Amino acid sequence: MIIKNQSIRADILMLITAAIWGFAFVAQREAMVAETIGPFLFNAARFLMGVGVLSPLVWYLSKKKKASNKEKVSTKKLLFAGIIAGLFLFAACSFQQVALQYTTAGKSGFITGLYIFFVPLIGLFFGQKTGSGTWLGAIIALIGLYLLSIKDDFSFAEGDLLTLICAVFFAAHVLVIGYLAKRMDPLKLSLIQYFVSAVLSFFIAIAIEVISWDMIVDTAIPLLYAGVMSIGVGYTLQVVAQQHAKSSHAAIILGLEGAFAVLGGWLLLDEYLSTRGLIGCGLMLTGMFLSQLLPKLNLKKLS
Repeated sequence: MIIKNQSIRADILMLITAAIWGFAFVAQREAMVAETIGPFLFNAARFLMGVGVLSPLVWYLSKKKKASNKEKVSTKKLLFAGIIAGLFLFAACSFQQVALQYTTAGKSGFITGLYIFFVPLIGLFFGQKTGSGTWLGAIIALIGLYLLSIKDDFSFAEGDLLTLICAVFFAAHVLVIGYLAKRMDPLKLSLIQYFVSAVLSFFIAIAIEVISWDMIVDTAIPLLYAGVMSIGVGYTLQVVAQQHAKSSHAAIILGLEGAFAVLGGWLLLDEYLSTRGLIGCGLMLTGMFLSQLLPKLNLKKLS
């Protein structure tokens, strides 16, 4: 079945992305708990895998495609855009991966998901208007994410602060991609941002971490999933999907990675999903549908 509506197709792609990211969260957490590899070497390796996965596809399609408006963007502009996107992606993933050494998976999942709120908030400073329905959906989704992820006290530890910074950078990345993906080849943009993130992560790993081939081998399974699926497939689908989606709405769907992370923990790590967690998942889905079905809802008219 071919889905002709671009908005619906974009939502499906972002939902698949959220699922991939959610399960990748389990892989990332396992790698840090095992302490067999440093966070920057882990990120460098998985971004390089993403480059390896996407490069053949970009090369093949560049040979097959005829010239289009997006392909007429100069190489200089494409490189500049990819570097900007890569810097935000590098910063977000770095803070997240380092934070996973110091905070719990539940707290990290919730705080990272705050980009659901940060995206429309940051967008206000750039003149982006967000309807009341989207704000309502974001608030409901945040409440759901809280119920899903937070089980104990909400004290702010070192890892929590790093994850909060990560959430801000992820929000900025969603906004940057939302702007750039509509103006240039999404696959080439993805490839450049992966390469930038890989290079920056590798240089920092060389400077502050111990590096050996055994580390890569010992973390092979989490790396393969985080590299091939989360980077190579997930972030590419995000860029492709955001050609046809508002950034504030995209953030809510992508924020469902928290729900999928819990599902992944239940399936792969034998973690228990409580009634509270199920309610949280339901609220997140409700928030997503509200943002999609009633994006321009005027709450004042309903009062």
